[in-house]
Amino acid sequence: MPAPLISVVRWCCVHDQSPPLHMWWSSETVAVVTGGNRGIGFEIARQLADHGLTVILTSRESNAGLEASNALKELGLSVDYHQLDVLDSLSIKKLAEWIEQTYGGIDVLVNNAGINYNLGADNSVEHAQNVVATNYYGTKNVSQALIPLMRPSAVGARIVNVSSRLGRLNGRRNRLEDKDLREKLANLETLSEELIDRMVSTFLQQVEEGTYPSGGWPQMFTDYSVSKLAVNAFTRLMAKMLSDRPDGQKIYINCYCPGWVKTAMTGWAGNISAEDGADTGVWLALLQEQAITGKFFAERREINF
Repeated sequence: MPAPLISVVRWCCVHDQSPPLHMWWSSETVAVVTGGNRGIGFEIARQLADHGLTVILTSRESNAGLEASNALKELGLSVDYHQLDVLDSLSIKKLAEWIEQTYGGIDVLVNNAGINYNLGADNSVEHAQNVVATNYYGTKNVSQALIPLMRPSAVGARIVNVSSRLGRLNGRRNRLEDKDLREKLANLETLSEELIDRMVSTFLQQVEEGTYPSGGWPQMFTDYSVSKLAVNAFTRLMAKMLSDRPDGQKIYINCYCPGWVKTAMTGWAGNISAEDGADTGVWLALLQEQAITGKFFAERREINF
């Protein structure tokens, strides 16, 4: 079933390019967007639905999520809602069970749910435990719960992790100073879930002890940067682990930086609209090229981890 005409028109007008020659998705294609009640998550949900997919919008607060999904339904878009707290394993399990019972499976997962307590030049780590738990462990746990529900297809299922340039391994201004750890995280032969978990556990322990300033961690938005460093590493690791799946059961996973977006998370101080911030995430979710996985993008361009 082809995507609605409005999707084609919007693709052309918003992105100033021709629509894809072959749209592999349809109204039967199901996408889950976490943290979809506002900001970038809401825009990703709206744009995916606008392209003709069926979107499951999730949020921690039910009232906010229902309000957001109803607003999209009023636009004539195919949007469903289910509560999800990415910090709650039971909540994740309930979502997975509901998806299986209601839709049978999904085709796209966008891990957008995330938090950041610092604004401007602030760099408090008072909420580090919550930031790491939400941004990294939330992304990991939701992915691991929903991967078994990703449906076989010729084009492959898609996972998109919303991340940040602040979590780059080799960023010039905000990188991890431990060269040995950087090299282990960068090398797919030494990269492991245990290594990533040990890194964030060490950071959180140093935060608790008050020794983190001398630990060689990123200097800007330290807790947020460490959480996104872990997300980026997890993306590469999962791409490797999923790479040996047979044709027809492929799952492609990538992450991207939406930029400094004007949303509540940035105190509305960003210089990019939520619509533009969502663009690369939607583009990655709908890519025609099947072999792109384990990469990091910004403004639809691959950048180095």
